[in-house]
Amino acid sequence: MGISALTPPTKPEDIVETLLEFPDNRLLIELCGEFDRNLAQIEHQMGVHILRRGNRLAVVGEKGARDQAAAVLRSLYARLEAGRSVGAGDVDGALRMGRPVTPSGDSEQIELFNPGLELRTRKKPIEPRTEAQKAYVANLFAHELGFGIGPAGTGKTYLAVAVGVTMFISGAVEKIVLSRPAVEAGERLGFLPGDMKEKVDPYMQPLYDALNDFLPSKQVEKLIQEKRIEIAPLAFMRGRTLSNAFVVLDEAQNATAMQMKMFLTRLGEGSRMVITGDRTQVDLPRGVTSGLSEAERILKGVKGVSFNYFTAKDVVRHPLVARIIEAWDSDEAAS
Repeated sequence: MGISALTPPTKPEDIVETLLEFPDNRLLIELCGEFDRNLAQIEHQMGVHILRRGNRLAVVGEKGARDQAAAVLRSLYARLEAGRSVGAGDVDGALRMGRPVTPSGDSEQIELFNPGLELRTRKKPIEPRTEAQKAYVANLFAHELGFGIGPAGTGKTYLAVAVGVTMFISGAVEKIVLSRPAVEAGERLGFLPGDMKEKVDPYMQPLYDALNDFLPSKQVEKLIQEKRIEIAPLAFMRGRTLSNAFVVLDEAQNATAMQMKMFLTRLGEGSRMVITGDRTQVDLPRGVTSGLSEAERILKGVKGVSFNYFTAKDVVRHPLVARIIEAWDSDEAAS
């Protein structure tokens, strides 16, 4: 991207450069990324042009965007100095976390790496990439019951499972319980071929995928056999008391009001519970009230319960997913 591509147009005298010096050339190479792809990502999203001059980077552009891009580069370099890697997802997180320029014209400090919010799993550390995700993770540690509500791809379930694995590894809980409503078959799983595990696994696969991202697959299998990790349909939760466990109910918009009350009252001593869902993707029969909406209405303001909301801006999947959600929301608002 050249200077001529800067948006919006500015006076020529406003398009100047900020020169950043990075003493460790090896870290600078990692900062730039293979074929300078990290720099290209920052250029594209911030509307600046970045030139490499030895162990320096010149950031060229309008002052506000230039200062924010410089703050992102400094923050990513500090991450490398701390012995951590920088990939496309980390650059995206840094860009999302960037603070606006203050009235004085200075870019505020970007606080990306809060040790209290880093999730240490067996395979890799996980970090929130947006402000909404930071608040969500903080609330999951601080409250016994947390709700994550928003569109697909915003990390609601992924981060909830990551928090659960972190607490399990640290010994804060003794087991992990993951559940989903199996609404596609109306919870009547007997019509599907195979044994019970084969019947329910298609509905539970996203939860298996998240677990396998945080723990070695053999360890996941062993923990499931030992029942220290349970993955089961919502209907199987009735009559249980879940103590000393980290419990996640995913796709909660597809739970009925009665099922939601049943599930919430399973919470036992020493447990944490997370409810995630997307109010725009309810698959319940027409006329059946979503338990997620009911819980949101009834539990707002109850001590020990937190609600966190996500928007298309928090989507961390392919950028096209965010644009699809925004287009859908705009169409529904207009109709």
